[in-house]
Amino acid sequence: MGGELSVKPVRAISWSDVGGREASLIQRCAVRDEDACAELVTEHQRMVYQLSLNLLNDHNEALDLSQEVFLRVFRTIQSFRGHSSLRTWIYRIVINQARNRQRWWRRRHRSQQVSLDQHIEDHGDLPEIVSSGPDRLVGQKQLGERIRAALERLPFDQKTAIVLREIDGLSYEEIGFSLGIAVGTVKSRLARAREGLRAELRDV
Repeated sequence: MGGELSVKPVRAISWSDVGGREASLIQRCAVRDEDACAELVTEHQRMVYQLSLNLLNDHNEALDLSQEVFLRVFRTIQSFRGHSSLRTWIYRIVINQARNRQRWWRRRHRSQQVSLDQHIEDHGDLPEIVSSGPDRLVGQKQLGERIRAALERLPFDQKTAIVLREIDGLSYEEIGFSLGIAVGTVKSRLARAREGLRAELRDV
């Protein structure tokens, strides 16, 4: 798209940019320091689980995926070179693993979903993901259910972009790294996702 060509490339974070404590933690995990591995899991497990749940919409699948993600993290952490924060690198692993699982589901025609009531009980009300006042969503269970259903009907890549931006609050640059795409593509993907959500909600 023409608009994407004008976006300036973002400088990759170098290893020296990674905080001293984080760099130390990564290096200790790379040599299989059990205390460091446990520390990394403790710091990131909530984020990994919640992102997995937002992408897969199933509590048990999110738990399974979280385990897969950390196994993948510890198998590949020696290759981490500080081109992003550790958190953003883990986001990328979660997304790749969730995408693989979505493909597996499609081949077997699976469509199980966690209930909105359970999600709210576990994590609180859904954050605002459509351009409207915050009171439009708080406490409105029916609208929350429609939004969740509309999210599920989006293509996986659009849904992921919306979740990363509007629920997890990532920057465009972090989303770009997590998805392996340019910042301009992030913005156009988000625009398509938001329009898709609006269309779904209008149809309802």
